[in-house]
Amino acid sequence: MYVYGRLNRAVSIAALAVMCCASFVGQAAAQSRPPAKTSTTQKSLVRPTTTRSAATRTRAARARAAALARAAAAARMVREANTPRYKKDALGNIVPDVRAAAAIVFNPQTNEVLWEANSHDRRSIASLTKLMTGVAFIADEPDLSRQVTVVTADVRGANVTYLRAGETLALRDVLNLTLIASDNAAARILARTSEGGTPAFIARMNDMARQLGLTNSHYADPSGLDDRNVSSAYDVSHLIAFASANPQLASVMSAAQYQVRTNRRVIKIHSTNKLLGTGMDIVAGKTGFIRKAGYCFATLLQIPHGSQVAVVVLGATNSTLRFAEARHLFNWVVGRANGLIGGGDIVER
Repeated sequence: MYVYGRLNRAVSIAALAVMCCASFVGQAAAQSRPPAKTSTTQKSLVRPTTTRSAATRTRAARARAAALARAAAAARMVREANTPRYKKDALGNIVPDVRAAAAIVFNPQTNEVLWEANSHDRRSIASLTKLMTGVAFIADEPDLSRQVTVVTADVRGANVTYLRAGETLALRDVLNLTLIASDNAAARILARTSEGGTPAFIARMNDMARQLGLTNSHYADPSGLDDRNVSSAYDVSHLIAFASANPQLASVMSAAQYQVRTNRRVIKIHSTNKLLGTGMDIVAGKTGFIRKAGYCFATLLQIPHGSQVAVVVLGATNSTLRFAEARHLFNWVVGRANGLIGGGDIVER
C-alpha cells in the first residue's frame, strides 16, 4: 500500500509537470507567432473613427480661421469708415470726400447747400420713405389715441416688424414704431387706416412732395420696401427739415427708445439711428436699407451755438459707413464754422 501510494503520487507529479510544460510551450509558441492580421471589418471600425476625429479638427480649425478673418475684416471696415477723407475742390479748398453714392449738407435756415456730392441724383431711398409717411399722416390731423387692429396683410412680407396679426394698439404707438424702429407693418397700418385707405394715402404722399417742391421724389408704398420709392439727397434734406418742424414728428425722430403697448403685451423698441447717444445734438434722424438703395441715413443736427444742418447720406456700402460719413460731414461743418480746415485729420484722395 505504501509503495502503491508513492507510485500514485509520482504519477500525479509527473502529469502535473507535463501539463505545466505544455502550457509553457503553448505560451511560447503563441508569443513567437506573428500577430494576427486585423480583419477588414475591424479596420473599418477603427479607421473611420480616426478619420472623423481628424476631419472634425480640420473643420474646427478652418472655422476658427474664417471667424478670425471675418473679425479682422470687420475691424478694418470700421477703421476705414471712421477715418474721414478729404480732397481739394477746383478752388483748392479742403472738402469732404465721401464713399457713399450721394450726400449733402444743407442749412434749412439759410436755404444754403454747404456741401454736396451727386445730391440731385434720383435714387431708391428704402425706409427714408417713412419721413413722408409721417408727414402725410400728421397732415391729416389724426386722433393719436385711436385704437387700430393689425391685420394679416400688414405683417405679410413686412421683413422688419414687431407686430402680430390680431393685436390692437393706439395710432401713437404705430407712429413711433414707424419712425423709431422703422417697422414696415406699422407704416402700412398708418396708410391703411387713414381716410381713403392705402391708395389715397400714397396719392397724398406724392401731392405733398409736389407741394414741397421735391421734384425728384416719388412714392409707390408707405414703407420703403418697394424700390420704386425714389428721391435725391437734396430732396431728402429738405424733407427731414420740414418734418422736424412738426413737434410731434421731431420728438419721435429724436427718441432713442420707446415702449409700445398692445392689447396683449408691452414691446420695448430701440431707434435704428446709431448716432443717438454719441454726444451729438440730434434733432431728428431716419435710416433706410434695401438692396437697391444701399444703406441710407438722413439726420438734422444742431451745431453748437449755431444753426441746424441736415445731413443726408445715400447708397453707402454698409451700415457703419452711413453713420460715419454723416458724422464726418457734420464735423467738417463744425470745423469750418470754428475756422478749422476740415474738422479732423485730413486724408486726401
